[in-house]
Amino acid sequence: MADHQEASLTLPSAPESVPTARRYVTGVLAEWGDTEAPDRAELLGTVQLIVSELATNAVVHTFGRSPSFTVVLRLDRHELLRIGVTDGHPRMPRRLPAAVQQDNGRGLIIIRSLVAESGGKITVVPTGDGGKTVWAELPWPGQVVPLAPRHAEE
Repeated sequence: MADHQEASLTLPSAPESVPTARRYVTGVLAEWGDTEAPDRAELLGTVQLIVSELATNAVVHTFGRSPSFTVVLRLDRHELLRIGVTDGHPRMPRRLPAAVQQDNGRGLIIIRSLVAESGGKITVVPTGDGGKTVWAELPWPGQVVPLAPRHAEE
């Protein structure tokens, strides 16, 4: 298997694209390895939530200045999973104060918490065309290798 795998999907910047992004990431990771393994199943739920929050931010906080967003997955040596969401809005994400009665604005707090709990990190990188990519890096459990059958000694 390759040391580096990558997949991406560009979607319209619309609310209905958020579940599409989540399903896409789930499908790609299932193709790349055993997402049902106990150490990966919980992490898959974390990845799904991160993608949902990043995609929602790309839709809601670009104020119509980004007609689309792109979801990128990169898996390096089955050890590091990078999830990126790129949009065309130049404003860098910032943490908003979360008021007690506020129904939104907590996406980055959720993402940062999930990434920190997983031992990863978040970075924001400007793109050449004036937008940005928000990257979440997570350790990804190595490829599951089945054990060879044991033979009783005769």
